[in-house]
Amino acid sequence: MASPPPLPTESAPTAATGLESVDGLVLHEVVFKAGARHAAALACASMRLRDAVADDYLWRRFCAEDLGLDAPVDPGGQPLPSFQVAYKVWLESFGMYPLPLIKRVKGFWNSMKIWLSENFPEAAQTCEGVSEAQLKEAEDDLGFKFPMPTKLLYRFCNAQLPFDQYNYETDLISTYGIIGGYEFNDHLVNVHLSPLKQILEDTKEYYQEYPDDFNGCELIVVATSWFHPKQFLLNCFNGELYVGTDNLQSGEMLPCVPRALIKPTDKDLPQDGLLLWLEEHLRRLQNGMIKTRMLTRSKYISLYPEGPPSCTSAVTNGVKVRASGVFVPEYPQSLVPERSCMYTYSIRMSVPEAFMQGGVHCSCCQLYSCHWAIRSRDIVVSDASGEVIGQYPVLSPGEDESVYESCMSLPEGPQSVEGSFSFVPGRLGYPVGEPFEVTVAPFPLEVPEYIF
Repeated sequence: MASPPPLPTESAPTAATGLESVDGLVLHEVVFKAGARHAAALACASMRLRDAVADDYLWRRFCAEDLGLDAPVDPGGQPLPSFQVAYKVWLESFGMYPLPLIKRVKGFWNSMKIWLSENFPEAAQTCEGVSEAQLKEAEDDLGFKFPMPTKLLYRFCNAQLPFDQYNYETDLISTYGIIGGYEFNDHLVNVHLSPLKQILEDTKEYYQEYPDDFNGCELIVVATSWFHPKQFLLNCFNGELYVGTDNLQSGEMLPCVPRALIKPTDKDLPQDGLLLWLEEHLRRLQNGMIKTRMLTRSKYISLYPEGPPSCTSAVTNGVKVRASGVFVPEYPQSLVPERSCMYTYSIRMSVPEAFMQGGVHCSCCQLYSCHWAIRSRDIVVSDASGEVIGQYPVLSPGEDESVYESCMSLPEGPQSVEGSFSFVPGRLGYPVGEPFEVTVAPFPLEVPEYIF
């Protein structure tokens, strides 16, 4: 990118005269406040200003302020001789994007990769960013342009390895999607962020299979599940991100991000649904709202919330129960009553320390029945009791949580679920006392603003 033109010659003597007598530290601050784009022009005004602009400490500050750089490296991470050279190289590579957006997207990927390396190194294998030429080729292939934030996301990182159902190596990483998912009954979902090549393949496939619903919509498939189908689609015209329902083939999609936040045409800091969605996901990972968990086969990012208010916790009679739920947009509609939503919920039960029931020390206890009450706007709409289906976990003090996950269909609108479990001290076949009740604190089940 070419350097900005110098200031008009008639104003250069005035600028030089006004700054020649300024103290060095003050002069340094004046040049910094003027900004990197004007520094070259100031350097033409006098020898003293040229020396001030040549100070690499000044360019260290410019790199930190404008690009989030703390070392003189190129976009590929290779060292450069100075911060001034680094600033020039970065502008040559990314000068077509607003500086605040460059810093923001770079910061997102840096933070995401740090979190993955510290908490989920198995999924930390992401791909190097694509070039501007590769993005233009993809746009030409599809016949429309991508939003600026999405292009910059892929300039920095080309997401994850592409899927190949016939490739044993990619099958091994099938649960390593950086978006994550959930498992209940026989329904397993794990969402990967798609690389550019897969975006093109999946998008073309949709346009061919459903031409009446997708042609002319400027939609691209940016994330997809390895197991049960779940797709996220970005509207490249208005920047909105959607998740496909089970009726995606008929064009049914739900917005995943609050529309009021999307500003695809903002000159300084445009933001589309994909960038906002990924940033919110990272926030939830960083603050521990969602965490990794072990499946039978491998580790994955679980979308069941782990903290309040989405996850509730109660300890009763020595048994701790944590509960939370997730909206499931992709569940087959044929199995959901009309005008209802499907949710999956996770119940985590444990005995933190040794306990007594009826004056008798208990080495363990076992679940045998449950009671659920469902509220809609503080009105109980369902109240039922019965035996637990399929699982009767035995809990012992100090052991890991016993996890039970299932699903339920509820009417549209905000809901909450609460209830209780009945346990016997000891085991069902060898009880050592009378049954006792354990509370399940109310936890929300509702369609969220951000859908993952």
